[in-house]
Amino acid sequence: MKKAIENIFKESIQVKEATLADNKDKIITAVKIVTSAFKKGRKIILFGNGGSAADSQHIAAEFIGRFQKERKALPAIALTTDTSILTALSNDYGLDIIFSRQIEGLAQKGDIVIGISTSGNSRNVIEGIKKAKRLGLKTISLTGCHGGKCAKLTDISLIVSSKKTARVQESHICIAHAICELVENQF
Repeated sequence: MKKAIENIFKESIQVKEATLADNKDKIITAVKIVTSAFKKGRKIILFGNGGSAADSQHIAAEFIGRFQKERKALPAIALTTDTSILTALSNDYGLDIIFSRQIEGLAQKGDIVIGISTSGNSRNVIEGIKKAKRLGLKTISLTGCHGGKCAKLTDISLIVSSKKTARVQESHICIAHAICELVENQF
């Protein structure tokens, strides 16, 4: 069991090192875009499914609350938290539009949309990104594997080159924490 634990940690470290090498410049660009949006009074809109839904909520909480230091709240919302909206949209229209419909109703010019999908091919995340693009919003994706369709659609695609969902999610939260910390340092 000790060896298995060591292997899990080593694999996570290797994936994170590769993710850093592949995405460092894109993370800097994401920090600049998010910081600029916040300074202009705009918000960040995040969404994903399953663990990525939880990550969306986690990241939104870091911006609204605080990450490491006391500062004013920064406007962020996860589209995964309102069960009435999610169930009504799923029932009335289907799961594919649960994020795009919310973006249509909540997003404003200058907002930043962040879609999270470990495969990069979650249909409802893709539809959310497409809606954001049609509205002229800047888009960022956090994906895994080879980025999938999401990476091809977004302005900034942060891709974790792993097929293992757990390793992708671990790197996603590391990327998100890096963005949170660097953005927070601007306020």
